[in-house]
Amino acid sequence: MSRLPAAVFLLMLSGSLFGQEPAPVQAPWTLLDQFDQPYTRNDQLRILLVARSMDAAKLLDQALQGKPADYLEVREAVFVADVSRMPALISTLFAIPAMRDYNYRVLLDREPRVVTRYSGDADKLLWVEMKQGKVVSEREFADPLALEKALQQAGQ
Repeated sequence: MSRLPAAVFLLMLSGSLFGQEPAPVQAPWTLLDQFDQPYTRNDQLRILLVARSMDAAKLLDQALQGKPADYLEVREAVFVADVSRMPALISTLFAIPAMRDYNYRVLLDREPRVVTRYSGDADKLLWVEMKQGKVVSEREFADPLALEKALQQAGQ
């Protein structure tokens, strides 16, 4: 029977005792945007913005008013909107065509497959900070000005 070196064992033990297990790497996923163009999550993604409701999506829309079309891309950020609870007829005829007027990309989680990986308040926009495919931190925004400020800081 092989034995772990004492140093490795102590590192493993101390990590589990103090809740410092390494964050698991998130499995890649692919969603279509409002123009039916695919996006696959990759390790360059730094900021995942998640809206579970229209109110949360409006927060981001307000924060992005007057910003250039590549504002999120420059920050290595993507926006995912949960449209799974929206009736198909309404989303197909009204909501998604209206999203085509936005100057930013909206990834549509129709199942939902991505949004359910994260917890949070449906009325707030969830900000998931990532590094090399791992979740580093999560925070929520209920104020578009605070969200706008955080996005500005992320671009510096």
